[in-house]
Amino acid sequence: MSDKFDAVLFDFGGVFTESPFLAAEAVGRELGAPPGRVMEIVFGPYDSDTDHPWHRLERGETDLMSARDAILALGEAEGIETDLFRVLALIGSGASPRDAVFAHVGRLRAAGVKTAIVTNNAAEFRDAWRAMLPSEDLFDAIVDSSEIGVRKPNPEIYRHALAAVGNVAPERAVFLDDYDGNVVAARALGLTAILVEPDFTGALDELARLTGVA
Repeated sequence: MSDKFDAVLFDFGGVFTESPFLAAEAVGRELGAPPGRVMEIVFGPYDSDTDHPWHRLERGETDLMSARDAILALGEAEGIETDLFRVLALIGSGASPRDAVFAHVGRLRAAGVKTAIVTNNAAEFRDAWRAMLPSEDLFDAIVDSSEIGVRKPNPEIYRHALAAVGNVAPERAVFLDDYDGNVVAARALGLTAILVEPDFTGALDELARLTGVA
């Protein structure tokens, strides 16, 4: 057991796989759009929780096809063909699981640290990403935004996760995510948060330093 932390919470995409945001940036380059613009049209202002169609999809308030149509319309208003399915196809091509991250989760569990996934996701993707888990027994809780109707960076999703792993206090938990806005929100609630870069090994090193579990 870690002396300082009782739980570690992990985002899924961008932590256990390559970041999905890289796919939106790649499509933007192909289309010749300004840097970051396709990502914002497709995923909305991701450091906020709004009525953008992608945010509504992640809260389970709309379905995938409706979100796709709405995002296409947003792009067309700017002369950019923002087909959500084109972005999703690229996300799928880079979605190989990072075995080293799953192995680290296993070591945390063996040391008595509670673990959870806290993911912004769509109901339509649930079977696919859960099939990538070596075993759901690696996690004490899996918190999916589309199931509970709350998405990051809303602080309620972090509170929900902390309750799900045994009412762990925020200051006794570590959180890892590939999006800075979600990291900032977790820190504001009192969690120790780590930003996961494309080279994820630095985040694992920092996690090991914090928890004492390498």
